[in-house]
Order: sequence, then C-alpha cells, then structure tokens
Amino acid sequence: MSGARTRPLVIGLVGGIASGKSAVADAFERRGCVVSRSDREAHALLELAEVRAQLVAWFGERVLDSEGLIDRRAVGAIVFSNESARKRLEGLIHPLLHAQRRVLIEQAAVVGAPAVIVDAPLLFEAGVDAECDAVIFVDCAREIRLQRVMSGRGWDEAELDRRENAQLGLDVKRARADYVVENEGGLDRLDCRVGSLLRELLSGTSPDDRL
Repeated sequence: MSGARTRPLVIGLVGGIASGKSAVADAFERRGCVVSRSDREAHALLELAEVRAQLVAWFGERVLDSEGLIDRRAVGAIVFSNESARKRLEGLIHPLLHAQRRVLIEQAAVVGAPAVIVDAPLLFEAGVDAECDAVIFVDCAREIRLQRVMSGRGWDEAELDRRENAQLGLDVKRARADYVVENEGGLDRLDCRVGSLLRELLSGTSPDDRL
C-alpha cells in the first residue's frame, strides 16, 4: 500500500447474522468512506422487471405479492430451504452486484473517498474477498445476535440457524479475515475501534506487521 493510490481501499466486512456489520459500515461512512450494502442493493435488484420475470419463471407466481412485486419473504422461504434454488438465485444476483460495486469504486475514486466498505453477507462464498484489500470480521456473541434477530426481525432460534447454515461457518470466516472488530461494548467503543483501524489501514500497516 505504499505510494500514491489510484483508487480507494476496498474493505470487506464479514460476521454472523446481526453481529453489527451495518454499525461498523456506518462508522466507516462517518469517516468519509463509501459503503456498498449488498443486502439493500440485492433487494432493489429484485424489483427489476427482468429479475422479477426470471424469478417467476423459476419459482412461480407464489413469489409475488398482491401488487405483483417480489415478496422477499416468499423468496427467502424457498431459497433457504433448497440449496439449488439458492445457488440459482445467487447466480442471477451476484454478477449484477459485482457490476454495481465496480461502478461504486470508480465513483469513490473520483470524489477522493479513502475506502469503499463492502458489507456483503456472502463475501467469501461469492468470491468478493478477491476484490478486497482487507477483510474485517465483526465478532459478537451468539446470545446477543439471537436477541437482536428475535426483537428486530421476528425470527426464532431455528430461523437464525437455518440462515447461518447457508453460509460459511463463523470460525472459517474469522480465520480468513485480516482483522477482527468486537461489537459487544457499545457504539462509542465500536466507533473508536473503527477509527483506529481505518488509520491503520490507510497507513499501509498489515496485520503481520503488528505481530
């Protein structure tokens, strides 16, 4: 990372469901970074006419709501109980997300953003880590994450398990990440850690240099 950069750093975020990746992304955003939020972007892609038509062709009109739009809950019920259906959906959506990220990185370079933060639930599974200069694992106890999804999303423990089982194991994600940020001590502590880590990344210090 020495010398002048011609593009912003690309930093990936991984972690368990409800670990607080969005809060980490927000902290980076407050420091001038540009954030790619894959979940939100994927939801928007589901409303494209060509994507909607393809989903109906694959799964039938049960994936539509009363207004003829994609019912994300219905799609989720299908793809999280059927691996081949999930891979088919990913094969449709992931290339579109990749194209959007490429444009976002170019735009971030134009405005001089220090980094692009990629918050993608399937970052490793989709090979997005190959686009990243560094990957951060957001660590949070399962009990806290379960409480968050129960109160915020209406899930039970079985639903959390079902969705996490469709992803790489947390131990694997943590081992493959370059940095770990713990998110159990409040937003102020998290914000401070993110600020320190961004300075470290921009300075060109690698994880091995700190050992």
